[in-house]
Amino acid sequence: MKSLIIIPARYGSTRLPGKPLKEIAGQTMLSRVVDIARAGTQTHENVEIVVATDDERIIAHCEEINVRAVMTPVECPSGTDRALAAVTALQAKGYEGDPDFVLNLQGDAPMTPPDFIGAMLDAFKAEPHSDVLTPVTQMTWQQLDDLREAKKETPYSGTTAILDKEGFAIWFSKHIIPAVRKEEKWREKLEKSPVYRHIGIYGYRYEKLKEYVTLNATLYEELEGLEQLRALENGFKMKCVIVDYKGRPSMSGVDSPIDIERAEALIAKHGEIVQ
Repeated sequence: MKSLIIIPARYGSTRLPGKPLKEIAGQTMLSRVVDIARAGTQTHENVEIVVATDDERIIAHCEEINVRAVMTPVECPSGTDRALAAVTALQAKGYEGDPDFVLNLQGDAPMTPPDFIGAMLDAFKAEPHSDVLTPVTQMTWQQLDDLREAKKETPYSGTTAILDKEGFAIWFSKHIIPAVRKEEKWREKLEKSPVYRHIGIYGYRYEKLKEYVTLNATLYEELEGLEQLRALENGFKMKCVIVDYKGRPSMSGVDSPIDIERAEALIAKHGEIVQ
């Protein structure tokens, strides 16, 4: 099985220009994500890590940190489109054949635990006919309480998922799903809540990646603002890979100077993600 981990890294950002090259605790954001990918693939064979960018400054930085990089169009509408453009660019430079699996690891996610990457690779190896894979984590009751509080201020933060009995996604929403009636009873009965929180990493069977980028945006995708609903609305089978933070800090993408400060505070408190 041949796998590619594509790290989209655009230079332009409205809130944080030059975002991939911004330093977090003395190390660039992009180099942190590359280290995460390397750590997550140490025990896996036939995996290549490639940065997909639109700027020569990032190409130069990739040479400094010894990771392969390719130029992709500035106008790619999403990280998923940029991932496919990166595969095309690699093939033009001599990459032989097609990859079986393409994992899209966002270049602004420097707090991603490396074992999440390994879990995604293992899951695809176990079920290579899955169309898309994405990680989810089962929330504790306290984490569910915290999410509810957060949504009072930022109602569209945090995405939750419903899984079928085989672990494939039924639905995702910015609302908290499922609703829990008679919650006090379930808190006594279940050690963890029945709510799964989605983590925004996607891996695609290569043929399905090519199909996905040809599809138009769908109604529920636009209503919820969730790109994975386009896949579900078009009948893709999306495997949810259950992962555990194991007490490590949880943080989504870094999009602003305040996010950098938050990431640095988490690193100071909990230590480096990659030891």
